[in-house]
Amino acid sequence: MTDGFGTITWWGFSPALDLQDKDVISALKGLRLDSDDGPDELRILLVGAGDMRHLLTTVARSYRHGKRKLHFYVIENNLELYARDMLFMTIALETQKRMGLQEKTELFLELFGNILVRKQSCEYVEKMATEFIKMVTDFEYLEKKLPIFDLSQLKYKERDFLESIFKFWRVSDTKFFDAEKVWDLRLRQLMGNRYDNRLNIVDWDLNMKLVYRDADIINSREYRKWRNQGIAFEVREGSYDIPNRTLASGMVFKHEGERHHRRGYWGDILVSPYVALGIECEDKSFFKKSNNVYMKASQHIAEYNILSMFHEIATQTKYEPPKPQDDKSESKDSKDDGPTITDITEETEEDLNKDEEAKETAEETLKKLEEEADADAEEQARKQQRGPEVSTLDQEYEALSVDGVKVTFLPISSLTELSKKSKYKNLFHVIYFANSLVHLLKEDISPVFADQATLILESARYMLELKTDQVAEFGKTVTTIATDAGCEAFGTSDFEKAKFFKFSYNRKSS
Repeated sequence: MTDGFGTITWWGFSPALDLQDKDVISALKGLRLDSDDGPDELRILLVGAGDMRHLLTTVARSYRHGKRKLHFYVIENNLELYARDMLFMTIALETQKRMGLQEKTELFLELFGNILVRKQSCEYVEKMATEFIKMVTDFEYLEKKLPIFDLSQLKYKERDFLESIFKFWRVSDTKFFDAEKVWDLRLRQLMGNRYDNRLNIVDWDLNMKLVYRDADIINSREYRKWRNQGIAFEVREGSYDIPNRTLASGMVFKHEGERHHRRGYWGDILVSPYVALGIECEDKSFFKKSNNVYMKASQHIAEYNILSMFHEIATQTKYEPPKPQDDKSESKDSKDDGPTITDITEETEEDLNKDEEAKETAEETLKKLEEEADADAEEQARKQQRGPEVSTLDQEYEALSVDGVKVTFLPISSLTELSKKSKYKNLFHVIYFANSLVHLLKEDISPVFADQATLILESARYMLELKTDQVAEFGKTVTTIATDAGCEAFGTSDFEKAKFFKFSYNRKSS
């Protein structure tokens, strides 16, 4: 059937990158991307990233760099990933009028990494699915509602398939996608006769693999919950019992010479979404320890990362978490040596007057409560006359304005065709390959690279089914692939420990 990584990359197997960061694109010194007189538009090709983590991080932090337009081109091998990209961008661009910052963060994480979600999250997906159907079938409506996306490069049949995906998101009957059943099916297929000892297997994968690959912030409790139940983020108390249909995809099996299509969960059940969002953070206080144990968990880091990202997109300022206030009253009391005789005498004389004042205050309070009760009754009567209130999510969707950013979806698995089209020649300044599609990087792809470009390849560090020597061998192999494509390694990389491999490309003048 499939291994623990699955056949569809619902989330990436590396932390998020700011693709304008000078440490990431330092190979592009000639373009002076860190200055305002750099290129007017930075064009980035993302191949198989699996999610929006690099894209959203780059957009959120764009104000930290020289002012320029950003144009992302996305290639995946499954249309379900394009559908999810539209969903998560929609959440990221929700306005304060419809959804607060914390609510957006919780919704994003829940739909990102949980196969079971709360009812409220499911309702959001169903409502937005109707909007997405209008967008993929009417480009004028797309330009009006979500102008950041360009779907014009997709084939007609791909847009039709996207429409069918969104229609499936609106189907509430669990018989079409029994999340608990399909998750358990994958576990049984992966573990075989070791299924009854799955808790020991999970502990081994965490403590003997993830911990030694710089992911020890992942808490054993949260990792076990995700491995056994498919629930990674419980940022709010509630019932997580509704299937997350955005994690459903189809797969074709061959049985006795016949092809059978089956819908299920065919993504990762081994690494976890924590690697993509919850093992690195700008705020290093999340990594504090007490008695050699982390005080925070991966979920807290993921929540902070997404919340700060949404804040930066909306305000173009860095997020500063609220600091705990000092208890001034407690510190003031600690300076007092206790009451004096004069204080006690004054309090005794004042008590007599306070009794009289208390009676008058009680009468006034009672009268005020009666007036408020009458006012509430009148307000309820007015509400009944007006009819039921409109939910904030029933309000018309309006996206936050993100000037100078465009996201173009290219046809699935179309990388090898790009170099044959003149409009893509010498186009991309930054090219990113996920480890699952790096085999597509060949010499005949280089015509789409700009004259000076940076190539970033995701390593296999978090592919847990690979041993450390296999991870190092993967690094050597992709380095050879990049070199054969005309790129040069930038800096030195530890093939076993590196999360990414970076290369520079300089086209030789003919």
